[in-house]
Amino acid sequence: MVKSYDVIVVGGGLLGSAISYGLAHQGLSTAIIDEGDTAYRAAFGNFGLVWVQSKGIDYPAYSYWSMRSSDLWPKLAGDLFESTGVNTGHSRRGGVHICFSEKEFRERAQKMKTLASHKADHFNYQMLHRAELTKMVPGLGPDVYGASFSPHDGHVNPLYLMRALHQSFKNLNGVIHRGERVLEIIRSGSAYTVKTNKGEFSSERVVLAAGLGNRYLAPKVDLKQPVRPIKGEILISERVKAFLDIPTTYVRQTVEGTVMIGDSQEDVGFDIRSNPRVSQNIANKAKRTFPFLTNARIVRTWAALRVMTPDGLPVYEQSETMPGVFAASCHSGVTLAASHALVFSKFVAEGKLGEELELLGAERFRDNPRTRSVAQIFGKE
Repeated sequence: MVKSYDVIVVGGGLLGSAISYGLAHQGLSTAIIDEGDTAYRAAFGNFGLVWVQSKGIDYPAYSYWSMRSSDLWPKLAGDLFESTGVNTGHSRRGGVHICFSEKEFRERAQKMKTLASHKADHFNYQMLHRAELTKMVPGLGPDVYGASFSPHDGHVNPLYLMRALHQSFKNLNGVIHRGERVLEIIRSGSAYTVKTNKGEFSSERVVLAAGLGNRYLAPKVDLKQPVRPIKGEILISERVKAFLDIPTTYVRQTVEGTVMIGDSQEDVGFDIRSNPRVSQNIANKAKRTFPFLTNARIVRTWAALRVMTPDGLPVYEQSETMPGVFAASCHSGVTLAASHALVFSKFVAEGKLGEELELLGAERFRDNPRTRSVAQIFGKE
C-alpha cells in the first residue's frame, strides 16, 4: 500500500529537518525520507555558529537571507523549547572575527563596511582594537591585533537543535522513514510517486534537501543542484574553566566547558579521514589566539563534508516542469535553520518561492542569468 502525505522531504539532516518541522507546524502531513547514517552528513560535524558578519559580503541576497534567519532564531529556539523542553543552547550575544595584523584589521573593516551597506542601518558592527577587545574576550595572545564584532552573531548546540527539530516534528504528527534511499520521483497526475529501495510514497509536493545527494536527485525532476563536498575538521578539548562568553569564527566554548576548534577547508572528495597536518594547523591557530589552550588536552577530533555550491552560497529551486517540486542546498544549516523552518517552509506550502530567493536560485549559474537585480527585488542596492 502506497503511503500518502501532503509533502515529502528527502533528507533528514538539519536542512530537511528544519523545513519538515516548518511544514508540519503549518498543519501539513509531512514525511521525511532519510537514507540513514550511511549518508554523508554535514549535520554531525557542524560547528554550531549562527553567523551573519561573514555572510554575503559580495552577494547582498545572501546577507539579507542570513540576517533574516538570525533575527528569527530567538523565535525558533523558543518554539522548540516550548514544544519539546529541549534547550538548543541558542545564545545571541554577538561574535568576533579575530585579526592578527593591522593589514588584516583594515581589510576586515572594509568588508564590514561593505556588508553594512547591503543592509542599510540594520546591520551593526564594531571594529575593536586590542585594548577594547581584551575587555570582551580575555586571555588573548600577543599576536592578536583586534577583531570585528557584530551583535547579530551567536551560537547553538547543533546536536540539541537536531534533537529538538525531530522531536517537535514527531509531536506534530510528522513521520520519518529511515534507511530508505530515493531512487525515482515520478509525476502521477497532480501528485508524485517517490520510489525508494523499500517502497513507494505519494505526495502533492516534494522537497529535495538531501545534501550532497541533491546533485544526483535534482536532474530527475528537471532541477540543478551543483554541489560538491568540502571537508572541514573540528577538534574538541577537555573541559576547561569558562573563559569565552561569545564565539569567534573558529573557537567557541560550549556550556559544558569543552572548547570547539575548527577552521579548515579541503577539496578532497568524499574522504572524511582527519588529516594530522590540518589538525595541527587548526590547533596552532587556536593557541596563537588563546595561548593557555596549549595545555588543554584534545579529547576528540573528526571531519565532515560541507555541501558546497560553485560560489559557496545556498541554492533554492522550484521545478518549472514538475510543479510542487522544490530543492534546497546549503552549507549554513545552523545559521539558516530559522529561515528554513519559518520562511522557506511557507513558500513550499504556498507552492511558490518568495522573490527574496530569486538571486539564490540555480539560474545564477547560467551563462546569461535571467534574474532581476538586488535593487529591483529589495528596493535598494
